[in-house]
Amino acid sequence: MARSAARTLTGAAPSPDEAARAIPAHEDARREIRNWYAHLMGERRVSAATLVNYHRDLTRFFEFLADHLGGPADLKALATLELRDFRAFVSHRRGEGLTSRSVARTLSSLRSFYGFLDRTGIAASATLKALRSPKLPHGIPKPLTMKGAETLLEGARGAKVEWIAARNVAVLTLLYGCGLRISEALGLDREDAPLKDVLRITGKGNKERLVPVLPVARDAVDAYLSLCPHAPVPGGPLFVGTRGQRLDQRQVRQTMIDLRHSLNLPETASPHALRHSFATHLLAGGGDLRAIQELLGHASLSTTQVYTEVDPARLLEIYDKAKGRR
Repeated sequence: MARSAARTLTGAAPSPDEAARAIPAHEDARREIRNWYAHLMGERRVSAATLVNYHRDLTRFFEFLADHLGGPADLKALATLELRDFRAFVSHRRGEGLTSRSVARTLSSLRSFYGFLDRTGIAASATLKALRSPKLPHGIPKPLTMKGAETLLEGARGAKVEWIAARNVAVLTLLYGCGLRISEALGLDREDAPLKDVLRITGKGNKERLVPVLPVARDAVDAYLSLCPHAPVPGGPLFVGTRGQRLDQRQVRQTMIDLRHSLNLPETASPHALRHSFATHLLAGGGDLRAIQELLGHASLSTTQVYTEVDPARLLEIYDKAKGRR
């Protein structure tokens, strides 16, 4: 149980057995949690980050039920929960400070679990489906300016340990220069280097895409590898921490926090903001929305179109060109 919790905290997905053991549920419910989790890992092949979120959300749900029902929930209890019970859970999580976006994600996790129970004939999911997800505010990406991105990458060279400075530059350059998600960059293995002209990335929903690699990104990775004190391990990670283990997302996020404070960058400067910057700067430079959609791995063009709201002038230009083709 402790091992599973440790994995969750570091962003690594626990195994189905570990996931089930870590949740305070009755034994029969744990069995189905394990089966659901194995289904997600095997058949659905969801990402490690999604598995961690699902596991965290389900853990909070069963913790709530243990208190709400007076003991660990079993399958019979899960099948007889009413709408008011789910609403009580949402209210409880709201009271703990959960945002609308986090509540919506939590309900999505529960619907996935109940959908699995429904398909296997254990418990119907109709009650949960009747519970509406909260309306989410329409957010506009907050990228760095081109100057801000340059300042950030230059500032990353200032780490006291030379090889760590080179590693940080390489990771951040991949986020900004290739539009990778942080999980995608840190998921690269040692055999992926030296980087070729194109990277084959498996992103959300197990969707593959090809991403061109700029020479500056390739050079940054080469510089990091030439200084890294840890010997390469077959099948091992490309980016490592001080102990030679795969670099954790939390370390990169902390690096970004330190850099934005020392460089006086906006609070929105995060690893994901570099991906936003990649897309926005490409669009501002005349990039095609469809091409940017493919580079980012978005399933829908509407997801990519949000970047046009960052640069209204560019949006008008796209509109005028489209009008001229009619």
